[in-house]
Amino acid sequence: MGILDGKIVLITGTGGGQGRVAAGVFAREGARVIGSDINAAANEETIDMVRRAGGEITGIAPIDLTDPEQAEALVERAVAAYGALDVVYNNAAIQYFGPMSDFSVEHWRKTIAGELDIPFFVSKYAWRHLIARGGGVILNVASEAGMIAGQVPPMVGHTAANAGVIGMTRQMALEGAPHGIRAVAISPGPVLTPASDRDLGDDQAARDAITSKTLLKRFARPEEIVELAAFLASDRASYITGANYAVDGGATAW
Repeated sequence: MGILDGKIVLITGTGGGQGRVAAGVFAREGARVIGSDINAAANEETIDMVRRAGGEITGIAPIDLTDPEQAEALVERAVAAYGALDVVYNNAAIQYFGPMSDFSVEHWRKTIAGELDIPFFVSKYAWRHLIARGGGVILNVASEAGMIAGQVPPMVGHTAANAGVIGMTRQMALEGAPHGIRAVAISPGPVLTPASDRDLGDDQAARDAITSKTLLKRFARPEEIVELAAFLASDRASYITGANYAVDGGATAW
């Protein structure tokens, strides 16, 4: 038996990285997963991976979650897939980096939309379904950048958006408690994902600068984030809400 047996879980951003790993881990733990992404081909690869491993998953893609109408449609299709929702795992994000002096208004707005609007929209439209279910769990993936500043890369938009995600999670927990809804944020440090490889490429100096802030002097593996998420989504974590878990190799400890 898995710790998520019988749970119906919507995971956003399952086309790769942490989202793809999350789909596999949650299915392994017995959840029925709905995986969604803006990239339909990449999402289909995840669906195939999970099914080959014996997991139960439905894919919904392409979906642009910065559009509230598409976010609402995703939730409704997810509920229709298995009849209800127990867990919303807000993993999908879009961000841009740059210093104050050069960070464009366009990239600011796209980062706020891609990191703060997405979890708000999905959670907003899932809210009534969680209430109808008698409760549930919202997991919001934030970042250590919501708690500390980052020099490499410069990240004014990223820090602002993720501080917002952490604050929004606390409010969701407060408003959700009377309905049996728990809300928890997870704030990873640097993680080895296709996105980090895209942004950093072969810039070893940048990679070293990033890991120098961690106590463990390395990037996390996606599963080191996702295994915590699976626990937090389970009934074993039934007394945890309104919290923010830093999974950052000790970056926020000093």
